[in-house]
Amino acid sequence: MAVAASLLVSAASRLVPRCQAKANYPGQDSTPILSLQSRSWTQLPQFSVSSSSMSWRAALRESDDHRSSFACTAAVRHIVGSVTNSCGLRFAVVVARFNEIITKQLLEGALATFKAYSVAEEDVDVVWVPGSFEIGVVATKLGKSGRYHAILCIGAVIRGDTTHYDAVANSAASGVLSAGLNSGVPCVFGVLTCDNMEQALNRAGGKSGNKGAETALTALLDSSVGGDTRVRTFTHQDTCDAHLELIEMASLFEHHLK
Repeated sequence: MAVAASLLVSAASRLVPRCQAKANYPGQDSTPILSLQSRSWTQLPQFSVSSSSMSWRAALRESDDHRSSFACTAAVRHIVGSVTNSCGLRFAVVVARFNEIITKQLLEGALATFKAYSVAEEDVDVVWVPGSFEIGVVATKLGKSGRYHAILCIGAVIRGDTTHYDAVANSAASGVLSAGLNSGVPCVFGVLTCDNMEQALNRAGGKSGNKGAETALTALLDSSVGGDTRVRTFTHQDTCDAHLELIEMASLFEHHLK
């Protein structure tokens, strides 16, 4: 029993700064008792674990009596992005020329979305690269330039007869991820990876919408969080505003489907 209590003390001592552990030895022949005393700002009950002297039922009753103090916590804070506050935001769009019949439609969808949300044309720069494989390198340079709040990465990789598709698709995804991590600027992945041309056309303004437009919306949300980290709690008005934004986004997507 003494060895078990010693191990419990050792484990509890690592729970800092929230908990402070101590072992009390009332006498040489008595069973060691482990006490955990909370140092949190909330007033919590003090528990003692003993195989001989403590009643577990009493401890549970004591826990129920203090359960209400657990609930008295501050409201959870949320950092939220907004698509309606685009003033002063600058974006770069890296577009792959390969499969241009697809990527051009994705670019048009992104530019139309920026225009719909009042992003000035002079605040958007479009950079063309040979293929999706090269997107990550250019996106990294643009992100590190400090001129943009977000980078859109647009391309299309369509499966062929060889494993070349897997190599390019995986490299494009990891390249865009690395660009965002290395530059500290949101780099939005807008590269289509489809099994055939029909799937790609459906996602470039067809029946599945325009993924370029969705990429632009994501960039607006990410950049507004990074540029204006407004910390607030959700209220009823916030919920209504979010609902209106969803309706506006749905109307925009419906327009692209026509």
